[in-house]
Amino acid sequence: MSQRLVLRRLLSLAPRALLPPGPRAGLLPRAPHGPAAPGRALATAAGCGSTFNVQDGSDFQERVVNNPKPIVVDFHAQWCGPCKILGPRLEKMVAKQEGKVLMAKVDIDDHTDLAIEYEVSAVPTVLAMKNGDVVDKFVGIKDEDQLEAFLKKLIGP
Repeated sequence: MSQRLVLRRLLSLAPRALLPPGPRAGLLPRAPHGPAAPGRALATAAGCGSTFNVQDGSDFQERVVNNPKPIVVDFHAQWCGPCKILGPRLEKMVAKQEGKVLMAKVDIDDHTDLAIEYEVSAVPTVLAMKNGDVVDKFVGIKDEDQLEAFLKKLIGP
């Protein structure tokens, strides 16, 4: 009898054990272009919609390379301390541009192929892209004045 109760309890817990920690997989927000990656929520600048997470190679091709707008691509990693400082600072500066430039965030652990393709050897690495071409790049942390100059150079007059 007690074995049956233990087995029943284990079976009732099994489906939950298969889901990633945090929000339940069925409750994750959906991106307009397809499903979100399991266990990952989409990050955007506060109500702006100018920042997005790259989901895969084809998403990068569609939303970054083929985009007519200038794009800042932030190659980062969850474990990277400087990335945690630069990311929000860069998002804030991009949001100030009021849609003149977009920001794509690429986690190098999830998208190693993109990091290799764009020769990212350290994080954070930030690329400035226009019409699918890399026009500028920096590695490491920058202050707000340097980020503003970087964005102005990308956007142009």
